Amino acid sequence: MQKEMIIVLDFGGQYNQLIARRVRECNVYAEVHPYTLDLEKIKAMNPKGIIFTGGPNSVYDPASPVYDKEIFNIGVPILGICYGSQLIAHLLGGKVETAPVSEYGYTETTVDCSSLLFQDVEEKTITWMSHTDYIAEVPEGFVRSAYTEACSTAAMECPERKLYATQFHPEVMHTKEGQKMLRNFVYDVCGCKGDWEMGSFVEETIKSIREKVGDGKVLCALSGGVDSSVAAVLLSKAIGKQLTCVFVDHGLLRKNEGDEVEAVFGPEGPYELNFIRVNAQQRYYDKLKGVTEPEAKRKIIGEEFIRVFEEEAKKIGSVDFLVQGTIYPDVIESGLGKSAVIKSHHNVGGLPDVVDFKEIIEPLRMLFKDEVRKAGLELGIPEYLVYRQPFPGPGLGIRIIGEVTEEKVRIVQDADYIYREEIAKAGLDKGLGQYFAGLTNMRSVGVMGDFRTYDYAVALRAVNTSDFMTAECAEIPYEVLFKVTTRIINEVKGVNRVMYDLTSKPPGTIEFE
Repeated sequence: MQKEMIIVLDFGGQYNQLIARRVRECNVYAEVHPYTLDLEKIKAMNPKGIIFTGGPNSVYDPASPVYDKEIFNIGVPILGICYGSQLIAHLLGGKVETAPVSEYGYTETTVDCSSLLFQDVEEKTITWMSHTDYIAEVPEGFVRSAYTEACSTAAMECPERKLYATQFHPEVMHTKEGQKMLRNFVYDVCGCKGDWEMGSFVEETIKSIREKVGDGKVLCALSGGVDSSVAAVLLSKAIGKQLTCVFVDHGLLRKNEGDEVEAVFGPEGPYELNFIRVNAQQRYYDKLKGVTEPEAKRKIIGEEFIRVFEEEAKKIGSVDFLVQGTIYPDVIESGLGKSAVIKSHHNVGGLPDVVDFKEIIEPLRMLFKDEVRKAGLELGIPEYLVYRQPFPGPGLGIRIIGEVTEEKVRIVQDADYIYREEIAKAGLDKGLGQYFAGLTNMRSVGVMGDFRTYDYAVALRAVNTSDFMTAECAEIPYEVLFKVTTRIINEVKGVNRVMYDLTSKPPGTIEFE
């Protein structure tokens, strides 16, 4: 039976995929597609609802993205958000103009609680605004359903046609009751029942992998992180010994991690698969010598990553498929589609142009991080693996600012090990989204004993996040930070200063590079 689906049409905003993430929290499946998706294809997908996302453009600019007005006549409920709301107004005869007063950030908003969209929402609520244009006149048949002090049309609707629009962003956590609004849309407006569950995803994915692979051989890129581990176990459940997992120890892993990965997935582990470990540390150090630009480092690590797999595949014999643990935030941040590139991920944008495999399989490509963890639990993977700290594909190469050297890797490994150990001792590890130590490219004067030092500064990072698309700096107790700092300076040779990074995402990223 076909599952319910909400189509999210992307008009170019950086965090539009959060909308899909929030819809899925309602147990309703959502897919993001570019605004260029043909209307006939939309009809064929038989969605329960459509959401127009935000974007950076002005709808009255002739060069701005638009959509065929016929979409309003196919009988599918539509919710427009920010640019999407203005687009609905513009296409249906309303008027959009530059706002007399722009709105950004937390905004008190008065809503019409009789609206289906605002059922059980407080009449005066907090929303997140980010706009310089506004809907000056609503289209015929629409009524205003929310307003702010500066914006007379914070929301509008035409219930008879099931068309709704909000100037604010219900998908971001800063909108106090945004999740409730999205739930009202998918359940009360679109009539969804909520059939998107991780158990069914796992079952369907295993079945589709079997069908795709047939009797072919599969090579899996295994890093030991959450994403690649879940991908590997999915493949193991689907095709067993047809799968060979190659684990590349590129010398940019956390302390002792190579041995830990081998203990779990190697011959003594519980999974039915073939396991190969490749020790390629020096190869990576040689390639990265003298390279300081972040994207260049990512591209080098990504290219070597694939080249190692091609070499291993040739040793094994004919290999038909390469499996990778790519997840949705990787795809988004690599700029595939209409959004801007933030950084290339080695298993998405960082791949070289020519890959010596028939096809790349990415079974987790449409999942967010917490959904990957749920899939892992469904597969029976132990909790300590499922909730392991996220680790980027390029490894410590992007937690070291500037050139990567063996000495710098040793410093980061030791500092990070101490940090993670003390966080766990303090009982903080389960409550944090991600935490790690990185190495700045700054050296400064210090005094240790009676001697002058000129050593590196380590930066500690810890964030709270549910989806890894946005993140807030975590408040680590001072006594824990003090203990970590003391231990790092005393125990890690080459460090005389420790700093704590207070930056949220945005404007920063979770990783340093």
